[in-house]
Amino acid sequence: MTMYDTLEEAIDAAREEFLANMPGLNEEDVSVQQFNMQKFVLQDGDIQWQAEFFADEGEDGECLPMLSGEAAQSVFDDDFDEIELRQEWQEENTLHEWDEGEFQLEPPLDDEEDHTSADEWDER
Repeated sequence: MTMYDTLEEAIDAAREEFLANMPGLNEEDVSVQQFNMQKFVLQDGDIQWQAEFFADEGEDGECLPMLSGEAAQSVFDDDFDEIELRQEWQEENTLHEWDEGEFQLEPPLDDEEDHTSADEWDER
């Protein structure tokens, strides 16, 4: 799955992927039951996002389940407040890059630079 610079870009890409996996289905007829998202902090401090939609609630994906039912459908229909979504995100679920392409729930603390980065993450 690809990561995106903004949550909006991640949601748009997830919407496109969902529709691509439902050939012949008109966008107005789509029924989404689950919206998942994931926040990543890269080693350089940049933030990246992933998002995904599912037709059935409870499906496993690469991201954490955030919304279900009508709330998930609202995000799919682009009827949501991105600030509210960001506020609902629990920071302890954010994945931090330890090595290129390897992520963990805690920021790396290998050297002085990593400690500085970790302090900056804590301040956010």
